[in-house]
This record gives sequence, structure tokens and C-alpha cells, in this order.
Amino acid sequence: MSRIHATAIVDVQAELADDVTVGPYAVIGPNVRIGAGSSIGPHTVIEGHTTIGRNNTIFQFASVGAAPQDKKYAGEPTRLTIGDGNTIREFVTINTGTMQDGGVTTLGDDNWIMAYVHIAHDCHIANHTIIANAVQLAGHVHLGDWAYLGGLSGVHQYVRVGAHAMTGFQTRLSQDLPPFVTCAGNPAEAQGINAEGLRRRGFSAERIAQVKQMHRTLYRKGLTLDAAVAEIGAMKAEAPESAAEIDLMLGFLAAATRGIVR
Repeated sequence: MSRIHATAIVDVQAELADDVTVGPYAVIGPNVRIGAGSSIGPHTVIEGHTTIGRNNTIFQFASVGAAPQDKKYAGEPTRLTIGDGNTIREFVTINTGTMQDGGVTTLGDDNWIMAYVHIAHDCHIANHTIIANAVQLAGHVHLGDWAYLGGLSGVHQYVRVGAHAMTGFQTRLSQDLPPFVTCAGNPAEAQGINAEGLRRRGFSAERIAQVKQMHRTLYRKGLTLDAAVAEIGAMKAEAPESAAEIDLMLGFLAAATRGIVR
């Protein structure tokens, strides 16, 4: 108990690992579970049916697990699940899910969530993402692994952002952003691929070249989306070493419901 500041309010039903630290004036509700090695900053409020994994750092004044900002919400025991190794900075707000979706908001592992970010109900954030200052995610947004969102960007509800994709500063994203693609603007326009990010993650020159070829097919040949998908599918026979990237792109495009950024 020496790791919990005397001014913090931790409900007796909350379950905290023995080494969790809780700063001054933090408030932790009865249905909260926090794993080993995690740190909760001063004045942070963690409520709702919220499970937080190991080695997370939550900075001061964050609001985690509050009720969704959805007028249809009627107090159902929806959930927020956070994985391991995340950094959640000042004034971040993350809401629980709604019964209109799966009832859960999720944040995976090793995500870097900067100050003033809002993650609304039923969002699903994968792993290794970076969400820069003041990004606002509406409900039901999905972010793939290694996605990067530039500061002050806004993402419309139900939009999906593919793995390794990236938005520029102040981007308004109202359509799905395919894997590997960078975009910027209001509304968003495709710019290129996240080549530097791929290099940093160990992609070979050949794999990056194949990603560029997929981008040219989607954005530079004047093809319809169906024709571009067919041409990308045919690439697997020519570049078997890039089958994972091709499958990732094809799977994303097949599931697109809002159209894609073009």
C-alpha cells in the first residue's frame, strides 16, 4: 500500500498488482483491474469495467474508462481493455464501448498516446501505434499495427486505418486509409507510402518496392478500385516474398465500407 499515495481514492474492490503506483488525488473505481509494473499519475480517473495490463504509464489528468459519449448508452456494463507497455499522456480520454457494437473499446500493446487525444467508444487500436497530440477518434474507429496519426487529426466514426499507414498534421480522415499509405489534407488525399517507417521496421528494399507498386496500382494508373484489386492480386505470383503485404492490402480493401482515401 506504500505505493498508493495517501490522497488517492482506490475502491476496495479494485484489483491492483502489488507494485502498481498511484499518484496523488487519483481515483480508481471498483471494477478496475491494473497489472504489474503500471503507473497511474496524479489526478487521473480510472472507472468503468476497465482492465489495464502490465507496464503501462498513465500520466496526470487522464480519464480512462468513462462512459461513452453516446446518447443511446443506458448504463450497460460495457468495457475498456488495455494491453501492455502503453504510454498514455496528459488529458487523454478513453471511453468504454457500447451495446450497439461489441461492447468493448480496446487498446493493444506498446502504443504511444500523446496529450489531449480522445479515443471514443468501440475504437480498436492495435499495437505499436503513435497517436500525436490532440488527435480525435470518433466511435468505432479501427487502427492497425504501426499506424501513425499526425497531431490535430480528426478521424470520422467507423473509419479504418491500415497497418503502417500515416496521416499528416491536421488531416481530416473520413474514408478508410489503406495499409502503408500516407495522407494529408482536409479532406485527406493520398500522398505516397510510409517508406521510412517500413525501413525502420526492417522491410527489405524488395518488399518496399512491392508496396510502392501496389500504391502505383491504386493511385497512379487511373484504374477503378475493382480493377486495381485484381491487378494487386495478380502480383502474388510475381512477388511471393511480398505475399504478406499483398494479402494485408487485399484483405483491407475487401473489408472497406466507407470507400478509401484516393
